Amino acid sequence: MLNNNHSVRNSMLASALILTGVSVVQAAPNTFNTALPVPQGETIWREQLVLRERSDDGPMDREVSVQALGSVLGYGVTPKLAVFGVVPYFFNKELDVSTPMGRISRDTNGIGDVSLFGRYTAYQYDFTGGTFRVAPLFGVTAPTGDSDDRDRFGELPRPLQVGDGAWDGFAGVVATYQRLQYQMDAQLLYRGNGRHDGFAHGDETRLDASLQYRIWPFSLEGISGTPGFTYALLESSLVHRERNEISTGTDANSGGTQWLLAPGLQFITRRWVVEGTIQLPVAEDPNGDAIQDDYIVRVGFRRNF
Repeated sequence: MLNNNHSVRNSMLASALILTGVSVVQAAPNTFNTALPVPQGETIWREQLVLRERSDDGPMDREVSVQALGSVLGYGVTPKLAVFGVVPYFFNKELDVSTPMGRISRDTNGIGDVSLFGRYTAYQYDFTGGTFRVAPLFGVTAPTGDSDDRDRFGELPRPLQVGDGAWDGFAGVVATYQRLQYQMDAQLLYRGNGRHDGFAHGDETRLDASLQYRIWPFSLEGISGTPGFTYALLESSLVHRERNEISTGTDANSGGTQWLLAPGLQFITRRWVVEGTIQLPVAEDPNGDAIQDDYIVRVGFRRNF
């Protein structure tokens, strides 16, 4: 079975969690979360376009293309607590596969499953020129997307649907160490997935790390003002997915472990961030002929107000 929709949604969610806060926008990871706060009473708006290509080496020679937009709003309830909402929209999700009848394509689009979560700063240590923070987060994903879309061949495979029809939960912790010249972030996140109509996506565990380093202006000495700052990013994501559960047991050709690296750039002003990365696999261990990522391109912006 195709192991696609849920990992795409998780990827969009993971990137949507990157909402940095302080009164001036700061550097932050582009593919996962940060522990920097959203100031009390402030809102952060984020849009991120995701272009994802996946494939497998099995006899069906499956290829999956996804074009999606993740829309996020975050609000600072208190100086330590922030709440977020994430709405994914899939412009197109297409599966191209070899069959005895020849090569066929199946596709769909629409709003996906909406996620709501909270993040709380549990530990904070501020020092001259920097800060260190640790923040746990907890959330749920609601079955708001269509999970029974059809085409001329019948009902689409469950992992290709824009929604999975089940309530899912996720929890994790993120740590951030920030200095004037650079910032480092790390995150551990676990997602437990619910079952609907005899199907459940495999649970997912991910470990992420990121370094953002200011490359322009390289030094702040003698600078009285600048329109913005440019940061270079290098991010790492180690993702393990369990096999999908089906009515007869588990799908042997789903899940596995993959390690991705993502170089990127951010241009930061007082209220805006424009950013982009490309995630590339450097190692993978799929279960059977499970689909794995070929690359993921992310471009978008953040806005504090």
